[in-house]
Parts: sequence; structure tokens; C-alpha cells
Amino acid sequence: MRLLLAAAGMTVMFSQPAAAAALTPEQIAGLKTQAVAGVDSRTKLAQVMTDEIFSFGELGYQEVETSKYLTDLLEKNGFTIVRGVAGLPTGWTATWTNGKGGPTIALGSDIDCIPKASQKPGVPRHDPLVPGAPGHGEGHNSGQAVNVVAALAVKDIMQKEGIAGTLVLWPGVAEELVGGKAYMVRDGVFKGVDATIFTHVGDNLVTTWGQPMGTGLVSVKYLFHGESAHSAGAPWRGRSALDAVELMDIGWDFRREHLLPEQRSHRVIADGGDQPNVVPSEAAVWYYFREQSFANIKKNYEIGNKIAQAAAEMTDTTVEHHVIGSAAPQHFNRPMAEAAEANIEKIGLPAWTPQEQAFAKAVQKTVGAEQKGLDTKLKGLEPPKEKPESGGSDDIGDISWIMPTITIRYPSNIPGLPGHNWANAISMATPVAHKGVVAGSKAVAMTVLDLLTRPDLLAAAKTYFKDVQNKDQHYIPMLAADDKPQVQINADIMARFRPEMRKYYYDPKKYPTYLDQLGVKWPPVEVAEAAPGK
Repeated sequence: MRLLLAAAGMTVMFSQPAAAAALTPEQIAGLKTQAVAGVDSRTKLAQVMTDEIFSFGELGYQEVETSKYLTDLLEKNGFTIVRGVAGLPTGWTATWTNGKGGPTIALGSDIDCIPKASQKPGVPRHDPLVPGAPGHGEGHNSGQAVNVVAALAVKDIMQKEGIAGTLVLWPGVAEELVGGKAYMVRDGVFKGVDATIFTHVGDNLVTTWGQPMGTGLVSVKYLFHGESAHSAGAPWRGRSALDAVELMDIGWDFRREHLLPEQRSHRVIADGGDQPNVVPSEAAVWYYFREQSFANIKKNYEIGNKIAQAAAEMTDTTVEHHVIGSAAPQHFNRPMAEAAEANIEKIGLPAWTPQEQAFAKAVQKTVGAEQKGLDTKLKGLEPPKEKPESGGSDDIGDISWIMPTITIRYPSNIPGLPGHNWANAISMATPVAHKGVVAGSKAVAMTVLDLLTRPDLLAAAKTYFKDVQNKDQHYIPMLAADDKPQVQINADIMARFRPEMRKYYYDPKKYPTYLDQLGVKWPPVEVAEAAPGK
């Protein structure tokens, strides 16, 4: 087995695929037809996986039920499981090899959810399952369904046709905290992998190459230490750690004006003290510093450290800081993206029903977005912008700098939603999500077959990675050797909400769909009445 699951340095290594018998374009097209049929035959599995993971609704580092469900399923289908990779209790790899040699292709997708995003699926208004609880307000419940269904379809073909190679599936742990992938990269989890296809929920079937819109980041928590005292009786004897936090925030806000406009930075006060009549001896503030290049991320991180130290000196406190996670700026592989786009064009978007379109418009109306419904036209593959816009981050960026990587987005959500919000959960266990997952699985399966059977494609991907992507910029890890995943984060929240959430776990043995289990009529009555033809 050529995938090494051991700690290692940052050296980029590519295995040499064994020479494969050349296949004609017609033969490869025939394999892809088999892959599409294999995905279609697993439509029920796609629905069950999407719904079941939705019902778990687990925050980052606490994806216990989700990881158990996925690894059990993959183990039953012949994959070798390695659990707890890179110090992540919910991290794992699932590996299956056919024959000797051949490429090793990895498929990844995130599994965590969003705080306070509990929502009944299929209800086009705010209606939490468990008030205050987390939920899949980004749609991470669906990506592993895309990958597993695609992998099983490809696995059947590899066995039937004698195609050599290795498939590796893995989860994006705590992506909302950018707290998993950089640790997996640092600890050598992906050594020996030739290429990665990552999947993420979207509202169209699309991929990209080059540097996309967005940023990289470093996530840092600053812990200030002071001295407590009676806030009224002897405040002069106290040294307020909270004052230091507030002074750091003020300092950063003033400095922000003099940073490049592409930067994004934000914070939460993670610990503001205990009660007003006690001078806070401990306080903490948690920052995300985002920028579009490694150099500028590092620069802003160093400025943050300097301001934190100055705030400590002004208050006679001390400060320490810890990196919680990081995400490299993303760069995706052009040859792989072009191959994926050719497959996407053959698949097309799902055929949405009038009821599904009316449902999407009802959700858009709820959030004040343009009521244009679900996309009916592919966006197509576009060249990267000369100056990509600033925006969000994803730690798939780290993986994109150690091997050829692309992200395929699939249409399981609704255009125009706010993101990181309960509204983004509304469609995610409905026929809209299920159709989008199936479309995404077909695109992934067909592209994996390209990588397994076209040595020219994999060679071109590696050439682009080496000679174009890495020409002027190289991977700079933000994690130190002694940084550890902060796996205690969110444990208290899940402990508080999980007992009530467990009552709503999906039971596919009793109910055809999660909507059936919840008693949610599909399509919703108000949507059915508004649909054309009614």
C-alpha cells in the first residue's frame, strides 16, 4: 500500500504510477457510462447518507457520530480504516487498493456544522429542531455522500475492468474552525497521494482552477493573565486581563485602516471574566487574520502579536498566544479542472420540478434574496480573475499546495442565501439536496476514472503544479511542530445539546426519508399551492 499514514516532513512526494494499457477515448467513455449507472443505482444510499449525517448536526472536533457512521459504512465496503489521524479523534482515512501500482486518488469533504443553525429541513422559514442547537447551516452533511457513492461506483469498475490504483477517502474535520487539514498535511497523512478531488456544497455544478475568490488565514487565541481584586473595594490591586483584551481590540481596529484592503479580520471575546465585582484575572480573545498570500497572512499575524504584547504591557498583564488552526490561500489545478468540466458538461444540472423551484423561491423570499429559484444553466469553467476578490477561507488550501487538487461544487443548496446560517440548512435533507448529491457523485466518479486511466492527464496535472502553481509562491505552513488540534473546543456545547438532538437522529429502517420521520410534508403546503400548474 503506497499511502503512508505516519508523521513526516513537508517534502512534496509523488508516487510513480505503473504503466497502464492505453485506453481509447471510446473505452474511457464506456467506463464513465458505467460510473453514471453505478451512481444512479446508489441514489437511495445518497439520500440516506445525506439525511442521516444532517440529523447528527455535530460541531467541529465533535463529529463522533458522523465519523463512526462513515467509517463503519466504508469498512463494510472493503476499505481499510485508520482512525485518529493527525491527533484528530474524529479524523480518519479509508483506503482501498486494486491490483499493483496505479495512481492514488484522494476524495475529501467536510463533516462539521454551524453553531445555532438547527433547522427543520423542508420548512421555508426559521423552525429549529432544537432551539439554540447546532445544525448543518453550510451543508457539510452532503459532501461525504457525494464521495462515498462515487468511490463505490468507481471501485466496482476497477474490480470489473482490472484497473490498478488506490482510492483514499478522508474527512475535513472542524473546517469551520480551520482546525483539521493543516494538521493532516503537517503529519504526513497524504504522503503518496497523487491528486485530490475535494467536494463542497454549492448551488451549481462547477469547478475552478488557479487562485479563486477568497483568502487564507491563521486562527489565533490570545490568553491574557492578570490579577484579581475587589472591583469596588480595592480595584488598584487588580490587573485586568479584560482591559488588555479590549486594548488589543482597539489597537487592531485602528491598525486595520492601514492594512491592505484585501485583508479580512474578526474576533470573538472567548473569555471576558467571571462577574463584574471581580477584576478579571484571565481573559481571552480569538482572532482570524485573513489575507490572500502567505507573506501577508504571516505579516498580519505578526502585527497581531505585537499589538497583543503592547496591550499586556499597558495593563501590567502577561499574554500568550496559541494557533488554533490555519488555511493556506487556495490554488486549484488547471488540467484536472478542465477534465472535470468536460464531465460536468456531460452531466448537466438536475431537472428541477416546479415544486422544487417554488420551494427555492419561498426560501429566498424568507431571507430577502432575489426570488430566482434554482439554477438551470451551468456556470461553466472560467479563467481565474487577474485580481481575485477577497472573501472566505477553506483549509483545502493547504492540501492544494502539496499535490494537484480541485474542488467540485454540487447543487444541493439554494442561490442567494447568507451562508453560515439556519437558512442554508433548509434544503439540505430534501429532494433538492439529494439530486445535487447524485449530480456531484457522477462528476467525481467520472473525473476519478480520468485520473486512473489517463496517464497524460495526471502528468499534466503534476507539471502544472510544479511549473505554474509553484513558480512564484510556495507553501508556508503556519503550524509549529508543537501546535496541537484544540479538540476540546465545542465539547461542552455538544454535551449540552446532544441528548435532545439524539431524539431526532434519522432512522432509515423506519422512515423512507428524514422528512417523513419529521412529519414534514413535501413539498410544503404553501409551496405546492404556489407551484406552476397548481
